[in-house]
Amino acid sequence: MKFLKQHKNLLIGCVCCGFTATTFFSSCTGKTKNTEAPDTIALAPAPIFVADSAMAYIVAQCNFGARVPGCTAHQDCGDWIVKKFQEFGCEVSELRTTLTGYDRQPLPCRNLQARLNPDAADRILISAHWDSRAWADNDPDEKNHRTPVIAANDGASGVAVMLELARIIQETGLNYGIDFICFDVEDQGTPQWAEELGDDEDHFWCLGSKHWAEQAFAIGYRARYGINLDMVGGRGARFAMEGFSRQYAQNLVSLIWHLAAQLGFSEQFPFEKSGYVTDDHLPINQIAKIPCIDIIPHNDSVTSSFGPTWHTVNDIPEQIDPHVLRAVGQTLIQLIYNDNE
Repeated sequence: MKFLKQHKNLLIGCVCCGFTATTFFSSCTGKTKNTEAPDTIALAPAPIFVADSAMAYIVAQCNFGARVPGCTAHQDCGDWIVKKFQEFGCEVSELRTTLTGYDRQPLPCRNLQARLNPDAADRILISAHWDSRAWADNDPDEKNHRTPVIAANDGASGVAVMLELARIIQETGLNYGIDFICFDVEDQGTPQWAEELGDDEDHFWCLGSKHWAEQAFAIGYRARYGINLDMVGGRGARFAMEGFSRQYAQNLVSLIWHLAAQLGFSEQFPFEKSGYVTDDHLPINQIAKIPCIDIIPHNDSVTSSFGPTWHTVNDIPEQIDPHVLRAVGQTLIQLIYNDNE
């Protein structure tokens, strides 16, 4: 198994976390919920996640082109995402700033936050990044290494699942709130072809979520827990239980994987552990202090542990599997409506 030391940095090995059999996540109201996952979970009535709808949202994002921060496609797609969340009853706000890239050049950052049931104090957080990588630096053809990535899976898929969740939920309502966060400047870390990576190469990944987490912590934002979605539509995707997710939110991991198995998605959510991934859930855990997991693929590909299209010009809608989108989306719908009981 090859672990790339690059973005979504994997540290080989697993550790046993120190969580007890029952972990409680506190909401901002002081309310607590037991997230221990038994072998069989009573399933509340829940709507159907429409994978074809999520697929259409992926295609729509990709039709703008590569959403590299600062380009026209990025601006236009961001405007489209804002409009869609507003159509689905969300209160949308933006956090704009300028960050510094690996080459010490300024990077415009536009984090988007869409709040369902904004007046509810009790909240959960669901996130994904929406930017496209500026370089297909893991492409098997070196001539493509400076070509921007269309990012159907590594970007658009997570946003599409969130949009479909928002569409479904606004039709039925919840007794708590959900914050959907679209992180920008996640995927602009040091290219593999850069001559000097330096000792701080990992610093330049997940810049948007780091900035958001700092601001969220500063204003005292709280959510009961968070779920980050990354590359949740690729063909043949298998979502192992990622290391930092187990470290910070073991029982939430267990609950989601048990729900997926009961819903018939054990092929996509096997009870397997993976290594530690530097992704947007990490600053949510470490900076914002909100227990957050990462749903991200792990496989034994010789080109990437994240699948054959990762950071290549082949990360296009034709490589997306609607069944994988449904496995992720329906599992989250079940979690959300179980929590509404």
